[in-house]
Amino acid sequence: MGAGTYTGLEAVSNGLPILREPRVVTAKRTMHYMAFSLAITVVGLMIAYLLFNVEDQPGKTLNAVLFENMTASWQGNSGIIFVWMTLLSEAVLLFIAAQTGFLDGPRVMANMAIDRWLPTRFATLSDRLVTQNGILLMGVASLLLMLVSRGSVGLLVVFYSINVFITFSLSQLGMVKHWWQQRKTEKNWLRNTAINGTGLILTSFILVSVLLIKFEEGGWVTIVITGGLILFAMFIKNHYNKTMILLKRLDSIVVSVETPARNVQAVEQKKKEPQFDPGAKTAAILVNGFNGLGLHTLLGVFRLFTGVYKNFVFIQVGAVDAGNFKGAAEIKNLEKHVKKETNRYVKFLNKNGYYAEAFTKIGTDVVAEIEGMVPEITARFPNIVFFGGQLVFPEESFITRLLHNHIVFAVQRKLYMQGIPFIILPIRV
Repeated sequence: MGAGTYTGLEAVSNGLPILREPRVVTAKRTMHYMAFSLAITVVGLMIAYLLFNVEDQPGKTLNAVLFENMTASWQGNSGIIFVWMTLLSEAVLLFIAAQTGFLDGPRVMANMAIDRWLPTRFATLSDRLVTQNGILLMGVASLLLMLVSRGSVGLLVVFYSINVFITFSLSQLGMVKHWWQQRKTEKNWLRNTAINGTGLILTSFILVSVLLIKFEEGGWVTIVITGGLILFAMFIKNHYNKTMILLKRLDSIVVSVETPARNVQAVEQKKKEPQFDPGAKTAAILVNGFNGLGLHTLLGVFRLFTGVYKNFVFIQVGAVDAGNFKGAAEIKNLEKHVKKETNRYVKFLNKNGYYAEAFTKIGTDVVAEIEGMVPEITARFPNIVFFGGQLVFPEESFITRLLHNHIVFAVQRKLYMQGIPFIILPIRV
C-alpha cells in the first residue's frame, strides 16, 4: 500500500530535533534524497513485475517471485543463492528500518505527554529511564500484538497500513490548517496549501480504500484497537482537566498575597531595601507560573525554615506544547508570559524585604532546561538549596501516581548526582 515508503519520510520529520544543525536544511535534503531514491526503486520494481510476468503466488512475496523469474535461466545453484541473498538483504533492511520506531517513539510520546494525552512523566526525555520505559512499553506492546495475532503477516500489514495513513492524513490536515491560519503573513501560503492539500487527498483516499477493501481481513480489528487507544488518551486528558479544577483551590491564595494590606503578614519582618548577599543562604524554588502551587511552596519554605534564607531564586521553564507551538510570535509570547510570572514572585518578596531573582527558559524538556540553568545559578548563589512542590491528592491511587507530574523527582535525581541538595515539599489539594 506504500505505507512503508512514507514511514521513511515520517521518521525524518519525527527525528528532526536530533539532526545536526542546520536541522531544517538537513531534513529537507534528506527527504529529497529519500523521495527520489524511493520513487526510482518503486517504479523500477513495477516495470520489472511487468517485464517478468510476476503473478501472486501463495506464501511468496512479489519480490521473491520476481527474482525467481529473473534467475530461472541461470545455471547451477547461482540463481537460488542470488534469490536468498536478496531476500536476506531485504529482511536486514526491514529490521533496521523497524528500529526507527524505538528511536522516534519516545519522542512522539513525549510530545503527547506535554499536551496531556499521555502521562506527563513521558515528557522528560532527558531522563534516561523515561526513554527506556518508552522503548520497553512499545516493545512489550509489539510482542503482545505478535502473540495475539499469531504472527499473521496479513493482519499485521493491514493494522500497520491503516494506522500509518491515519497519521499521514492527520498530519497533512494539520499542515493545511496551519497554512490557512498563516495566509496573512506567509507569502507562499497558497502553494504550500496546495502541496499539503494534495497530500491530504492522496493519503485520505488510500486510508478509506484500505479500510473498505481490508475491513473483513483485519480492518475492523484495527479500528477496535486504535479506537481503544484513543479512548485511553481521552481518559488521561480528562483526568488532567479535572486536576486543573482541583488546582484552582490553591489559586485562592494568589489574591491574598498580592493584597497590600496583607503583605507584611505573609512573611517575616519587612525590610526596606533588600540587598544581594552572595554568601547568604539561598532558596531556589521551581515554579510553573504565579499560582497556588508555587506560592504554597514558597510559604512552606518560610514556615519550615523560619529566618534561614535571605535570598530567593525562582526558576521556571515554559513548556512548548501544542497550545503555543504555532510560530515564532507565539513562542515569544510564551517567553514574555514566563518572565512576567516569575517577576511577580520577585516583586512580592522585594516588597517584603527579601532579595530575589528569576531564571527562565523556553523548551520542550523541562528537566533538561532546568539542569542547564543550574551551573549559572549555583555560581551566583553558592550557598543554595533547591525546593519543589509535589501535589498530594485526597485519595492517592495508582492512576494519580502514574499520571502526575514527577518533574521535581527527576530534577532531584539530577541534582543529587551533582551533590546539590533538593527538598520536595508536599502540597495537598
